[in-house]
Amino acid sequence: MPNLQLHQLRVAAVAQIICENFQESIDTESIILACLFHDMGNIIKSDLNYFPKFLEPEGFEYWQDVKKEYIKRYGFEEHLATEFIAKEINLSSSALSCLKHIGFSNSIKNETNNSFENKICNYSDMRVGPHGVLSMEDRISEGHKRYEGRKHTITSDGFDAFVLALRNIEKQIFSKTHIKPEEITDDKIKDIMEELRTLTL
Repeated sequence: MPNLQLHQLRVAAVAQIICENFQESIDTESIILACLFHDMGNIIKSDLNYFPKFLEPEGFEYWQDVKKEYIKRYGFEEHLATEFIAKEINLSSSALSCLKHIGFSNSIKNETNNSFENKICNYSDMRVGPHGVLSMEDRISEGHKRYEGRKHTITSDGFDAFVLALRNIEKQIFSKTHIKPEEITDDKIKDIMEELRTLTL
């Protein structure tokens, strides 16, 4: 869907800015590719009524049919669907590994491992909301409100632990860059997004 395309482009653009300013050697290509494709299966879990304007110009019925086709082909688990699609398009094993570490629930694992590729992918996703780049704190708040009341398995204590891990990941990343988190904005990623639209595998 157009909104998922935009989200993935924004996340990849955020990641590219971080990589360009990172002071150590890093696998930038795998990071960018993982971010560009990390939500390919997310239409499966999407509530199509939540942001009706995101369905234009095709409309609700069109995207509902696409969602049904995705479920028929890949099943009901969006993360497994994303991994399957990544393999279908021959994403590299290193990019696929990064892709598997994206997501709020991976934050604690990413905080404690040594892979800055995984940290940057995880963090970049946590800087982009439905309408653009946010501070990480605003993104956490936005996501919490959006998913409040939906079925999930994260307790209040668990949520706080993931948030703490993300805050530590942010500190870890920016201790090795030439920039600060607040320097990553919608305006800064605009041109990068256009470049990424033409990227070929």
